[in-house]
Amino acid sequence: MQESPTTNAPEKTKKNRLTLYILVAMVFGGVLGSIVHLNFDAAVALQFSTYIKLLATIFIRLVQMIIAPLVLTTLVVGIAKLGDLKSVGRIGGRALAWFFTASLISLIIGLLWVNFLQPGNGVNLSNVDQAAAVELTTKTQDFSIQHFIEHIIPKSVFEAMATNEILQIVIFSIFFGLAAASIGDNVKPVINALDKTSHIILKMVNFVMRFAPIGVFGAIAGVFAVKDVSELMFTYTKFFSSFLVGIASLWVVMLIVGYIFLGRQLKILLQRIVSPLVIAFGTTSSEAVFPKLTEELERFGIKDRIVSFMLPLGYSFNLDGSMMYMTFASIFIAQVYGVDLDTGTQLTMLLVLMLTSKGIAGVPRASLVVVAATCGMFNIPIEGIALILPIDHFCDMFRSATNVLGNSVATAVVGKWENKNA
Repeated sequence: MQESPTTNAPEKTKKNRLTLYILVAMVFGGVLGSIVHLNFDAAVALQFSTYIKLLATIFIRLVQMIIAPLVLTTLVVGIAKLGDLKSVGRIGGRALAWFFTASLISLIIGLLWVNFLQPGNGVNLSNVDQAAAVELTTKTQDFSIQHFIEHIIPKSVFEAMATNEILQIVIFSIFFGLAAASIGDNVKPVINALDKTSHIILKMVNFVMRFAPIGVFGAIAGVFAVKDVSELMFTYTKFFSSFLVGIASLWVVMLIVGYIFLGRQLKILLQRIVSPLVIAFGTTSSEAVFPKLTEELERFGIKDRIVSFMLPLGYSFNLDGSMMYMTFASIFIAQVYGVDLDTGTQLTMLLVLMLTSKGIAGVPRASLVVVAATCGMFNIPIEGIALILPIDHFCDMFRSATNVLGNSVATAVVGKWENKNA
């Protein structure tokens, strides 16, 4: 697997320049937000945060505008180009095997570190804002197997596209692509039209990404304006540092596995996905980089049909950073409230999270909703979510970037396997 020959020096310069602009925007956003927080009262800071975050909202909405048609067109074309059901089954089987293995490893890493470091022991509950958890605990009331199935299976592809339900769009696209592949040459005009449409949408990505530094600036400035970061970090040092140990361990595992399968190509892959990683980190949204990541993985040298098939599935089934966080946060809350969970119960919790976490892409604060629901299942006080709400944004920055790395490595590895079979 080699870098695409179409990649030239000007393109690399533009990519590096975008990454630099985003990093500079993060720094300036943090500085501006901190100045507002230190020099104005809470009401003014909150108003400033509300308005400056509109920059991030505009950027994320521009990306969301692209995602549904991009997933639909690329996935249908990708499946149709695979040619036969045997190829679809082979690649799909490898993808799902990778995704579930990666999810299991991520959950286990969170489980091991939260038990070893015990970040919940000795936490003071006196300053916890229980009211902040009301919205999330309300959402968990509808969290059931029935609701889970309804969330996965679309009743209308138009409704799924209108609400950016990625997993529902994936389900429809798989059926549509399989049907198209089974018809044969007669469907080529339709597939060609969808292929051209996907390229137009990818061209739109270049326009939207120019707004990324401004969006990141708004997101960071808005958070720093209303949060006393130094106080948060002091109060939550044990939780946050333990979480970072878990995330770092997960990165090490993913990079080692990536090197085993990709060798020196891993370095090229990492160079390619620097911008998506930084954008995901700054905006706390792995969804925000979906179009850009699609483009960069194709430039890395993965066939477009593989990227079109793998990445939408990965965004529904392979959120490694979120998975690690869910076990970590659930057991952390249990530790705070002194709820004793034996090994068997924790393993059962792990399996529950394995199933209930699928298809959460695009759902706001989905990780916290799943954590709250899981706590309710195992008689852990759901209001414990209020403990991690103040620092969740900073955790989300790391888990969003981790989700992007996990999907990039998975797509690259499956792409390499398919190149060998070609």
